[in-house]
Amino acid sequence: MASATKEFDLAVLGGGPGGYVAAIRAAQLGMKVGVVEKEELGGVCLNWGCIPTKALLRSAEAVELVKHAKNFGLQVEKWRVDFPAIIKRSRNVSNRLVKGIHYLFRKNGIELIKGKGRLTRTDTLEVFDASGKGIAVVKAKHIILATGARPKSLPGIEFDGNAVITSKEAMTLQNQPKTMVIVGAGAIGVEFAYFYNALGTKVHLVEMMPSILPLEDKEITDILAKSLKKAGIEIYTEAKVESIEKRSGGVEVVIQKEDQTETLSGDVALVAIGVQANTEDLGLEEAGVELERGFIRVDKNYRTTADGIYAIGDVAGPPLLAHVASAEGIHCIERIAGMDSPPIDYQNFPSCTYCMPQVASVGLTEEKAREKGYELKIGRFPFRANGKALAYGESEGMVKLIFDAKYGELLGAHIVGPDATELIAELGVAKTLETTYYELHKTIHAHPTLSEAIMEAAAAADEGAIHI
Repeated sequence: MASATKEFDLAVLGGGPGGYVAAIRAAQLGMKVGVVEKEELGGVCLNWGCIPTKALLRSAEAVELVKHAKNFGLQVEKWRVDFPAIIKRSRNVSNRLVKGIHYLFRKNGIELIKGKGRLTRTDTLEVFDASGKGIAVVKAKHIILATGARPKSLPGIEFDGNAVITSKEAMTLQNQPKTMVIVGAGAIGVEFAYFYNALGTKVHLVEMMPSILPLEDKEITDILAKSLKKAGIEIYTEAKVESIEKRSGGVEVVIQKEDQTETLSGDVALVAIGVQANTEDLGLEEAGVELERGFIRVDKNYRTTADGIYAIGDVAGPPLLAHVASAEGIHCIERIAGMDSPPIDYQNFPSCTYCMPQVASVGLTEEKAREKGYELKIGRFPFRANGKALAYGESEGMVKLIFDAKYGELLGAHIVGPDATELIAELGVAKTLETTYYELHKTIHAHPTLSEAIMEAAAAADEGAIHI
């Protein structure tokens, strides 16, 4: 039987945080929309990334509270970690949100086509089922590619899902490992290091760059590294992985640091060194869609080199963040609709790591600001001088704000400490509005709040902080 032909104003290939948001926005603007997705709506973020990992990390935070219950006047004599229950809760949270997206599709009249899509022309996708049988032909005036990315492996080292794993397996292990070696200390590696260490796993964290979270401000990551080491995590920076060998009951990871080699043993090795774009078998070459450094090449409105075809999210290159993909999807659709949507400012997106203490930032690091030739005013305020942080029992870390000395404009904001990933939103708004240190520190913040640390850091840049 011939494949059914479906016609749309817009077809989206991929239902992750870029694709499903673009589809909903297009439907809101009156377009007839179809989405092709071979797995679950929500993509990696909702199913295997952002959401389920945050559920896991919340369990780790609960463990930390129980461990330190006596600090809050509580006596907890008997407790234990129920690892399978923690994993189950994480999956339940993820599944609930995925069901929510299905509801939003029904609400907005979006058709979901389950299968793997491939371009056959600039206005046509052919859709195949899991066996490779063609099940539909999708024709659309506009096609958005939002196929995301997948974990990158080390050269010569293959994932097996048991001894050498990706983040996907790390959040669904049936049994808690006694020891774990994590290769890569970006946000994913650091979050899993915190999670497993909090639950009692011995964690070795390996990073080839000079510091963990290498894209963050060095002063901030130094504070985090000190905290993680104090918690018992072994950290190896400027260390290159030479090999990962499977052994009976585990793995051996050989690392080289300077001129010395060291062998780290673990039950499992989690490789979290980054991702690569899902560009294979999409029919890109036949459709005239070009790649650049492994990602789909796009212009500022996410148009590819083929008329009528667009690309957003991880498949279109960094920054590889769910909230950036969503913003790109909305902008792309609004431009297709002829709206005057301003280009995304890639100097003004938040970056967040959800370990404890949390790390969040927006804008330039101190190092990057100096490289650009700015004369700086820098304000710092430690959470140990913040009343709400002391009441919380989480006074580790600080707020660091970087301003242009000439005009006072906020260039970058960096937080390590309690609720950093929530506090950063204020500073994102401040940067969007080109706020100065004077305006920030003259804005009255409620007392007692963690956000007062932002006000005090801004005041410190002008030598006006009160509580330090």
